[in-house]
Amino acid sequence: MLNLSAGRPARIQYLPGSYRLIADGDHVLCAVTGQKIPITQLRYWSHELQEPYASAEVASRRYAEAKDQGLL
Repeated sequence: MLNLSAGRPARIQYLPGSYRLIADGDHVLCAVTGQKIPITQLRYWSHELQEPYASAEVASRRYAEAKDQGLL
């Protein structure tokens, strides 16, 4: 079967505890590291900042940074 979204980044609305796919794609990019995160492995994001993260450590670091900057 032809997968037209393969290799393209998805557009996502991040919600508390879930997300909504806005535009098809097979991955998103970590807001901190730039690492590709396959949609099937997306586990960490901020609904306040609308950003995905590659790991819990990266998410925690970004949360602390955003809090220090007054973004949260």
